[in-house]
Amino acid sequence: MSAALITGGSAGLGLELVRALAGQGWTVITDGRNADRLNAATAALPHVIAIPGDVTDADHREHLRQAVADHGRLDLLVHNASTLGPSPLRPLDTMTVEDLRTVWQSNVGAPLVLTATLLPALRAAGGVLVSISSDAAIEHYEGWGLYGASKAGLDHVTLTYGQEAGLTAYAIDPGDMRTQMHQDAFPGEDISDRPLPESVVPHLLGLLAQRPPSGRYKAADFAAVHAPATQGV
Repeated sequence: MSAALITGGSAGLGLELVRALAGQGWTVITDGRNADRLNAATAALPHVIAIPGDVTDADHREHLRQAVADHGRLDLLVHNASTLGPSPLRPLDTMTVEDLRTVWQSNVGAPLVLTATLLPALRAAGGVLVSISSDAAIEHYEGWGLYGASKAGLDHVTLTYGQEAGLTAYAIDPGDMRTQMHQDAFPGEDISDRPLPESVVPHLLGLLAQRPPSGRYKAADFAAVHAPATQGV
């Protein structure tokens, strides 16, 4: 049975991707910082192994590695967990070293070391590495500088792993979505015009089905795939 590890699977895009792959028969290992929310979100899903914890914590990463080892393979690793940073958003000249450390540890450092930890299993399966990026990684929006810089760093780390380890690696911009993180970026504003995360998932499945060369892509670049897959990536 194909297996995926998706970080940040308790809500938003991560949870919708967990649901989609589990529904296709994948074993899906996922995590989330809030144990109650993670367990409530995944309890009814088949083939899902939910492990509460924060990817910045070394002991938690070891628990994820052990879950992969227990299953025996890893076909897909998705770095979805991330942090926005200070909210409301602030300009760069108000940021502190601690703000930088928090955002980069979560958005760049944890994916870097978790990939290293899982690299043997991912390479053995000929697996795919996916990192969820943002248009803020290449555009320069007021207030988004720290988050955008971390996503640019994540893109670079992901695609460098593709070169160094011979992996198929993607940095994917999902586009704007109606998520709690996006709401946190615009406190008090109505973001109901943004598409729901589940509308993005079929395009991610399209990416995995097409499996283009490693690179940075927009999810919308790929035709939506809704039919259940039987073979994984």
